Amino acid sequence: MKGNRVYLTLQSGKVFEGYRFGAERDVVGELVFTTGMTGYIETLTDPSYYGQIVTQTFPLIGNYGMISKDFESKKSWVSAYVVREWCETPSNFRSETDLNTCLKEQNIVGVYGVDTRELTKIVREAGVMNAAITSEPLSDLSVLQSYAIRGAVEAVTCSEVSVHGEGEYTVVLYDFGAKYNIERELEKRGCKVIVVPASTTAEEALSYHPDGVMLANGPGDPSENTAIIAELKKLAGKLPIFGICLGHQLFALAMGGSTKKMKYGHRGANQPVKNTETGRVYISSQNHGYEVISSSLPKFARVSYVNANDFTCEGVDYDSINAFTVQFHPEACGGPRDCGFLFDRFIANMKKEKHNA
Repeated sequence: MKGNRVYLTLQSGKVFEGYRFGAERDVVGELVFTTGMTGYIETLTDPSYYGQIVTQTFPLIGNYGMISKDFESKKSWVSAYVVREWCETPSNFRSETDLNTCLKEQNIVGVYGVDTRELTKIVREAGVMNAAITSEPLSDLSVLQSYAIRGAVEAVTCSEVSVHGEGEYTVVLYDFGAKYNIERELEKRGCKVIVVPASTTAEEALSYHPDGVMLANGPGDPSENTAIIAELKKLAGKLPIFGICLGHQLFALAMGGSTKKMKYGHRGANQPVKNTETGRVYISSQNHGYEVISSSLPKFARVSYVNANDFTCEGVDYDSINAFTVQFHPEACGGPRDCGFLFDRFIANMKKEKHNA
């Protein structure tokens, strides 16, 4: 049974007609697309999508249902969710509910029945743009011109410190919008993980006597987070540091580098990244709309990975201060697990530092 008719209006003025599912309300957001064929549960619950209307390029979404144990955070952070078709009768022994029911529970607007292929091609050609989802055709586009994602990290970070797991190594995990699987990957390698809010100072982080610091993923413009960047600068060189996605960008800024917004970003589970030293290519999961400008990095930084499609910076090694960061997600779930060894590298860095202390 078809839902109520709905209108998806782009910043350019182009209108797509579709049907509602999920929450019944109007919404404005930044329109992006993701190419993952699986992993829609993780996409919906990834805090890095805060403030964004997410379009799935794969045409059928929801066929294996919704599974709370696969959530990457406590809830969904997307502004809205656009699909070609959603599966009303999922088939999976782990399924707890269907996509429509979950979106309603999470108060997330859903749209189906639109040509997501055409929508994706528009974003690829014109770049990321704002969009509105409304019950009636949108007559005033000014709301789309003025919309911007601001205060994203503050909106998604945890409100208090929490401790998870136990082991030989203690890691302070800065929650800029951290996916649960980062914590899981550290725990299964014998780490006690102390998750701290994004506003945690360097002094507070060091007061836990950690063996290393993990800088997590998150949403928004990295350059907006000036206070966080200042604290990361204080941590540099004090102990091993590993940054992922937004953590990669924030640390580059702390080291004097620059970032810029990409045309349409990298979002999906099939991004090839090339190791600049060995030439080996890995397939990675990614979700980001900003990039580190390689030429802006300090002389002691070395670009370790580049994107094999557009040659953007995908990783940086700061050997002299025992830190390294990557733009992609080595903890990918769902997605390729090619780069899980980066967590092993972080453990090795902490082990070396600990034994040399």
